[in-house]
Amino acid sequence: LGLCVSRASASVLNLNCCLVLLPMCRVILAFLRGSQKVPSKKTRRLLDKSKTFHVTCGVTICIFSVLHVAAHLVNALNFSENYNEEFLALNAANYRGEDPRKLLFATVPGLTGVIMVLVLFLMCTASTFAIRVSNYDIFWYTHNLFFVFYMLLMLHVSGGVLKYQTNLQEHPPGCFNPNKTLQQNLTVPKAFEELFPDYTTEPFPEDLPVPEPFVQNHFMRICSEEPKFQSHFPETWFWISGPLCLYCVERLYRYIRSNKPVTITSVISHPSNVLEVRMMKDDFEARPGQYVILHCPRVSALESHPFTLTM
Repeated sequence: LGLCVSRASASVLNLNCCLVLLPMCRVILAFLRGSQKVPSKKTRRLLDKSKTFHVTCGVTICIFSVLHVAAHLVNALNFSENYNEEFLALNAANYRGEDPRKLLFATVPGLTGVIMVLVLFLMCTASTFAIRVSNYDIFWYTHNLFFVFYMLLMLHVSGGVLKYQTNLQEHPPGCFNPNKTLQQNLTVPKAFEELFPDYTTEPFPEDLPVPEPFVQNHFMRICSEEPKFQSHFPETWFWISGPLCLYCVERLYRYIRSNKPVTITSVISHPSNVLEVRMMKDDFEARPGQYVILHCPRVSALESHPFTLTM
């Protein structure tokens, strides 16, 4: 159950880590909102709610991260207590009773997971309204740790803890392995006594064909080989590589565009603490839905704020 919950929550995290970056692609959203490709007013209003969508994805990531971590804590304990030498390929632990903290802090998935939890905790706590109002720089610095979070996320899935069986045809779940059973000198259950009237301690010859009529008549299959397992191929790359590259390209474009000089022609103070700043910029044409990001280095080296753009 712990493995199922951890894998299901990981799928939700992959989806939301993909979607959470899209509302931050401001240039693309402004282009879509102002172009003729989005003629519907309702659709443009939805694009205006990009920040709300971003916050919703962030809250979802926090909730399912807690669920994912809790499931893996149970998994680490189960791997340690239920170690079985018959399934070496499936065991994440090295021996029975191994300290679960080794699985959490001495492996690549465990260590990257712990660091990601710390980074996510800093990002979430610094995103609260109280901290953003009191010190916006704290929010800005910690929120840019998402680059570290995404790099660790790609490394996190490289451990291959979850595996799947590759030879289901040769070893279907619940099949009977007569050679293994007889070699271990195990007692055949009473339910199987009628199925094996001529029970013998000699193993089946390897070249003997599988008794198909026996299998079909008694709804039972005999294993032809031992089960083989393989780690799942990491799926996180498919989810986050596209949005992450798109966001990085946009950040680079915004940085290049911001280097063009802007001339402030006048500053007017209006009632109700409304400040009007008139600016001129070469080769600039405003579109509906756009806003200006103002940056004042004397106030803060990295802090920037969005302001409404009018013509």
